[in-house]
Amino acid sequence: MKSYKDRILAGAAVAAAGLGFSTVASAQAFYLQEQSVRGQGRAFSGEAADTGVESIWWNPAAIGGIEGGEASVHVSAIVPRGKVVDEGSVIVRPGSAPAPVGGNPVAKNPINNGVLPSGAVAYGFGKVAVGLAVSAPFNFTTNYAEDSWVRYTADKTKLRTFDIQPTVAVMVTPELSIGGGLNVEYVDASLGNYLPQLAPGLPDGHQTLAGDGWDVGWSVGAQYRGGPVTLGLAYKSSVDHTLKGDVTTEGLLGPLAAQNSVVATKAKFSTPWQAIGSVRVKATPQLTLNAQAVRYGWGEFDAIRLGSPLNTELPENYKDSWSFAFGADYDVSPQWTVRGGVQYGETPTRDGNRDARVPDSDRWNFSAGTSYAMSDAFTIDAAASYISFKDAPIDRPTAAYAGTPAQTPVLVDGELRDASALVFSLGARVRF
Repeated sequence: MKSYKDRILAGAAVAAAGLGFSTVASAQAFYLQEQSVRGQGRAFSGEAADTGVESIWWNPAAIGGIEGGEASVHVSAIVPRGKVVDEGSVIVRPGSAPAPVGGNPVAKNPINNGVLPSGAVAYGFGKVAVGLAVSAPFNFTTNYAEDSWVRYTADKTKLRTFDIQPTVAVMVTPELSIGGGLNVEYVDASLGNYLPQLAPGLPDGHQTLAGDGWDVGWSVGAQYRGGPVTLGLAYKSSVDHTLKGDVTTEGLLGPLAAQNSVVATKAKFSTPWQAIGSVRVKATPQLTLNAQAVRYGWGEFDAIRLGSPLNTELPENYKDSWSFAFGADYDVSPQWTVRGGVQYGETPTRDGNRDARVPDSDRWNFSAGTSYAMSDAFTIDAAASYISFKDAPIDRPTAAYAGTPAQTPVLVDGELRDASALVFSLGARVRF
């Protein structure tokens, strides 16, 4: 374990960014991939290589060659569980020795339950098809009590992202489809943390950042459909977001009261790119095997950059990461299909840089699902997943009033424990 001196120096390095936030614009360290009930049922193991409107988010080429119209709608209920536990966090007020940060040492289930809707529609005119997908790929809310031990690094964080993806796909040959589209994204973020007073025992102050904005990225992909084997490759770009909003500081007392203010500013950050490779093999007339690997460019989320008048940069130091998935679809009858799969995903967060606002870690995803064709034109999909997260340290140092005589490091020492999530999804597909 680092000495107090080493940890104070680390806290000061983070504090040099200039705000009390450990993160001031929070792009989710785990992106929500529940954009297809069919895909969830096999743990997202074949989406870039599957065809039809359900796979348009992963690969724009998926709609190449369809005849007529297809549409899908789906909704997922996400139920996360876990604990964020204090293991000795301290606060260092000016002129004082390190002292326990205090507060409730166990935060239970800090990530709120969520409901995630999405949908897509496409129409094929022979060799050319057009489509539109609406999804919510980076959404979450963490909510800590005002007496939690993490209150100086996080209390409530809300991120809402809506992605609109218009798409065109072309069959270049009878076996090869290529496609591309734009990703028009709207982000609305609100996050805050409490601020310590110079004297212990006084009620905490508070700081909040809120902002929103529209920005654009792009997606491209290709599929090769050669008999029993389908190969899919796709790339989704990073989206460079600029949020317009303000930072509100309130409740500070004594010499700190001059910092109470509302400051208009801009926050810039980037979501990760994705490079996706997928294969589907029809092993028998009833059984299809799937495999998929995704490389996530989370290194794009290296810092949060705040504009005038703050003009500062907050290091995030996320790393690129992988996910790997394997699954199968089995046609019990012409109307009924069952599927299952398993996926392993790496966290992009690093030890020494992980905070309570985004308590992420490596995870395993175990999924099962089914589809039933009510008619030639209408199919119902259902899926369920259990996701298990590895225990991981919550250990990112931060500081309030950075760069001033009142600079107050908060040396975070905690752990994410017993984290898991259940995901239940229902959807429908229609042809017209």
